[in-house]
Amino acid sequence: MARVTVFTLGGTISARGGDAARMTGQEVLAGLGAPEDVVLRDFRRVPSSTLSFEDLADLAEEVRGAVADGSGVVVVQGTDTLEETAFLLDLLCTTEQPIAVTGAMRRPDLPGADGPANLAAALAVAADPACRNLGVLVVLADEIHAARLARKTHTTSVTTFASPGAGPLGAVVEGEPRILLRPAVPAALCPLTFDPSVRVALVTLSLGDRGELLDAVDDRFQGLVVAAFGGGHAPAPLVEPLAELARRIPVVLASRTGGGATLTDTYRSPGSEHDLLHHGLIPAGPLDPAKARILLHTLISSGAAGPGGYDRPRITAAFAHLNGSGLA
Repeated sequence: MARVTVFTLGGTISARGGDAARMTGQEVLAGLGAPEDVVLRDFRRVPSSTLSFEDLADLAEEVRGAVADGSGVVVVQGTDTLEETAFLLDLLCTTEQPIAVTGAMRRPDLPGADGPANLAAALAVAADPACRNLGVLVVLADEIHAARLARKTHTTSVTTFASPGAGPLGAVVEGEPRILLRPAVPAALCPLTFDPSVRVALVTLSLGDRGELLDAVDDRFQGLVVAAFGGGHAPAPLVEPLAELARRIPVVLASRTGGGATLTDTYRSPGSEHDLLHHGLIPAGPLDPAKARILLHTLISSGAAGPGGYDRPRITAAFAHLNGSGLA
């Protein structure tokens, strides 16, 4: 069994009841019978809703160090923002080593607590050579998901994580990972950096939207993701405000639906995906709005946008790369 480094960040899996108290990383691992070659890093003890970009930048640096030493990695955190952490690590930690992100939906003091089983499955994945070269993985309920595809889809279900349009890459059966599918293209694009000070706004459109929230996207933000209707549609009166923003900062067009890719040429009416892309918006492809925000943040951090204008072709190509995120 390969060496595994476990980073514990807090979350439901470490909760002491419903208050703010959290167990230590050692207490979270207790009772699993983890082998001696598991290295524990008690990294944070907070709900995942409280994690900051500074926390994740520090985490990515430490994870890169662990995999550089030949270790597999398990990251344990709350599920509220687990999919964003996993995708950010997927972009920043280019490695052959398995990296598994896991958590729990039920506190340790509740009947049917799922934390120990999820942690055991994640440890098995991170230690298994068959799970190399898959990118970062989300492992819960004995399912193995690609970080770029995984989404939390239910507020309380222990099977909340799913990969809409694709399904899991595999499963953990009797403690053994079984990989059935592999991503056709890696998530990693090139060496990327992450600057916590970069600000990228996420605005979700709604029926009758008059664009008031777009008015708040001023010089405080270096980028914007719009969670639009359907395949990438907006009210016609918002086209010009969005186009004006796209002349100054990168504006990515995503879908608020939670599944499927944004369209490019199916509809051509005012406010359609064709109209918005023609006015300079960048298609998110299959990435949901939260992940599109993470990718745009890393691209801006890596120099794809600046005071002299932004590199729209480079950003568009990065999103298009993940548009081929099929399975082989």
